[in-house]
Amino acid sequence: MSDLGKDSESIAKAAPLLRKAPHHIAKPLSDFKAASHDLSALGALGALMSATDDVREGMDTLSKLAKDLVGEWHGEAKLMTDLSEAFDVLDLMIEAATRGKKQG
Repeated sequence: MSDLGKDSESIAKAAPLLRKAPHHIAKPLSDFKAASHDLSALGALGALMSATDDVREGMDTLSKLAKDLVGEWHGEAKLMTDLSEAFDVLDLMIEAATRGKKQG
């Protein structure tokens, strides 16, 4: 197996793992979003200092960023799959060209 074949195989194995990554953060992210609506732990001090709104806004921003990150992971996984397939085709073309030179 050529280096391209090894790279292709490695990338092809990694892409599905990257696609599965969001499943590992779904529950913690849901819990985090829910917690942003119950900031009673800050108590009266949080309300007096307007910290509750700031913390809630920060938690909402982090939740949105995590959602965007999941989209990025899916895009990267697709790119990795496409790259793996391109490496496979290139590897076959190089192999065919090598055989052609040996025969000619």
